[in-house]
Amino acid sequence: MSHISEIALDDSNLPPPTAEIEQERRVAIFDLLEQNHFVLPGRDDRAVPDGPYKLNLSIRDKRLVFDVEASEQKAAEFHLSLGPFRQVVKDYFQICKSYYDAVKTLPPGQIETIDMARRGIHNEGSRVLQERLEGKVEVDTDTARRLFTLICVLHFGA
Repeated sequence: MSHISEIALDDSNLPPPTAEIEQERRVAIFDLLEQNHFVLPGRDDRAVPDGPYKLNLSIRDKRLVFDVEASEQKAAEFHLSLGPFRQVVKDYFQICKSYYDAVKTLPPGQIETIDMARRGIHNEGSRVLQERLEGKVEVDTDTARRLFTLICVLHFGA
């Protein structure tokens, strides 16, 4: 029961995403809802409501906000500074642009090289996210990767 069953992104104050960004968002949400590991630890002798959880992600006051609900009541809320994500998100957007451009013109071998670099940066972003979430929520690597993609989507317009 410790998983995300619903996710919402508050992108109401962001510019419309590009087609590529929108596709990344759809795939990340689909994959995340298909399989994820999301465990809220108990705190100060308080029980945490069991999942499944609804996760609301947003950026407010230059902070990444995780608002977690269970059974239609707040289960947790935590705010993360965007600072530790800035460089890896910037690098990820740059490599994604190179990848999308390469797909149009380069041979498969060169595309594969760029894709490997893209995956490496994506892994770095998920590692940073797991570090920042330590003590707040436990996520596995695949869940962190998909959440990092959604952070990038939100960061796109921030």
